[in-house]
Amino acid sequence: MMDFMNSVLNLFVPPASLITLAFSWPALCFLNTCEWLYNNMYGDNMDGKVVIITGASSGIGEQIAYEYALRRACLVLVARREHRLRGIAENARRIGARHVMIVAADVVKEDECRRFVNETINVYGRVDHLVNTVSLGHTFYFEEVTDTSVFPVLLDINFWGNIYPTLVALPYLHRTNGRVVINASVESWLPLPRMSLYAAAKAALVNFYETLRFELRDEVGVTIATHGWIGTEMTSGKFMLEEGAEMQWKEEREVNVTGGPVEEFARLIVAGACRGDAYVKYPSWYDVFLLYRVFAPNVLNWAFRMLIAPQGTKRTSSYVGTGRSLEGGRAMLEAPSPRTTSSALLAPYTFSAGAQLS
Repeated sequence: MMDFMNSVLNLFVPPASLITLAFSWPALCFLNTCEWLYNNMYGDNMDGKVVIITGASSGIGEQIAYEYALRRACLVLVARREHRLRGIAENARRIGARHVMIVAADVVKEDECRRFVNETINVYGRVDHLVNTVSLGHTFYFEEVTDTSVFPVLLDINFWGNIYPTLVALPYLHRTNGRVVINASVESWLPLPRMSLYAAAKAALVNFYETLRFELRDEVGVTIATHGWIGTEMTSGKFMLEEGAEMQWKEEREVNVTGGPVEEFARLIVAGACRGDAYVKYPSWYDVFLLYRVFAPNVLNWAFRMLIAPQGTKRTSSYVGTGRSLEGGRAMLEAPSPRTTSSALLAPYTFSAGAQLS
């Protein structure tokens, strides 16, 4: 009997849901607009509020720091590269931040997360927003991997590097009815080749915070930001090794893409967080693919296979994790394009679990 009911529901629920959504769409748009206007009028005034930003030494994290500075917040900038943080802190002070503190820390280590949160409380006595921006991507085919030491690096940074700061900051965010902001990615649900581990980690991250949102019951807000291609150090091929050296990998995608303006995404994240938005999406038209994935996954798969078709034999775009070695056991990681003037960069391809983009 249950099998028969499921068969009937499988036939009728998807089309009925689409029809209901189509008829209710105007009303939903009106309600969303009213909510947006209300939140804009009565959103958080960040003047003097305390914001911790992880991964603040470049890219999205850096631009988010500037956006909060324009709102006259007190900033705690966290990253591994202290020398980078000094210049960003000075810029933030110049454009309006009330106070800026920098902390060199590795967010994949719980004790270091406790240290920078405790330092924040000792200096300011409160935390209002925690913004997690640490992220690390890759561009290799999974089946070509022979050196699996890169696996925990990717998962530590993209998952635990967001979870640990949240865990230690939550007691203080409860006191201020604060907010956690997460830098996720459209790859958490949109299938793209050469990004299997990154997509898996981001999907786990989004599901964790969706669940946490229900557990917190609006005592602490959660804003999940998802983006497509953004012009950051990660998309240009740089990230940090344990000892602090930069590595660049070879970038040879089948489809030539350019990153969207990181400044615009940062502005949307901060504006959304201050309004109390549950989601910030850039660009928002990516949502249409989510409908295809739920209701017509084969159409989505066919479309991507046509748009992202391998040209000739499969070649990895990164030696990271593939176990390949050149010139005396050192992996050669080349510049993104032969049109650029950058020379090839040699760097070790073994990583410790503490590596992160920051």
